[in-house]
Amino acid sequence: MGAGNVGATTGYMLASKDLGDVVLTDIVEGLAEGKALDMAQSGGVYPFAAVVTGSSDWAATADSDIVIITSGMPRKPGMSRDDLLVKNVAIVKSVTGEVVKHSPEAFIIVVCNPLDAMVYLAAKVSGFAKSKVMGMAGGLDSARFACFIAAELGVSIADVKGVLMGGHGDDMVPLPRFTTVGGGVLGELMDSEKIDKLIERTRKGGIEIVNLLGYSAYYAPAAGAVKMAEAIIKDKKTEMSCCAYCEGEYGVGGTFVGVPVVLGAGGVEKIIELDLNQAEKALFAKSVAHVKQLAAKVDRLMSG
Repeated sequence: MGAGNVGATTGYMLASKDLGDVVLTDIVEGLAEGKALDMAQSGGVYPFAAVVTGSSDWAATADSDIVIITSGMPRKPGMSRDDLLVKNVAIVKSVTGEVVKHSPEAFIIVVCNPLDAMVYLAAKVSGFAKSKVMGMAGGLDSARFACFIAAELGVSIADVKGVLMGGHGDDMVPLPRFTTVGGGVLGELMDSEKIDKLIERTRKGGIEIVNLLGYSAYYAPAAGAVKMAEAIIKDKKTEMSCCAYCEGEYGVGGTFVGVPVVLGAGGVEKIIELDLNQAEKALFAKSVAHVKQLAAKVDRLMSG
């Protein structure tokens, strides 16, 4: 849902990996249809079996197994993710209502910002099981962290496994103690000053791209959403970070926030609880508090 940069790129990746038939939808007449036709024709060069269609009619999405919500206002230079809250509450509320109407058995993966608050909203509006509603954030943030680490060390990014927790924002919590490079712990390969610089760059990774392009990133976010969808479709039991509902885990007390999870045919099948030290717990608690503030704003906007 949403055929802009993130939505269209996600759709193309899904189709090219043959993960299933893909329907692009957008309120802009002709946008989804045109991009879907272009994608379908690309199959004549690099063949795939997936059928790709586009429509401005939500009925075309009926009985979807997975719905990826990319609809929403993107960031522009000078904007924080939180600045998008009011506008995107209305959009995600409307889109989620269409999901409930046309695909009541679907899994929902939210990509738009402010991410954690929009996942909370989608869960509240849909009433779906908490395990079936999640957000793509940790996969993106971990990928950025891994990218910066690989470049600094001159190693393959495939050998780096970055681990992050917390809200998708400036108070996200990269965890160098759990981040590995070729099986070795990051702290054994890089001094703390360099690690701190990479952590800060990761936290500012989104706005760095916004400032360069004038709009939000889309290749890496799309890849993160596709990885989540693939884990569910293929029941891969993939361990990765994403925005998921936590109750007793990490003492969160009931909200959606970024944590390591296992994704499979049941959606979020398990929350992986890492043994955080006191400093990590404090950073995570601060991030969770911010996420809960945003959720409270969503509630006020919904009731108003």
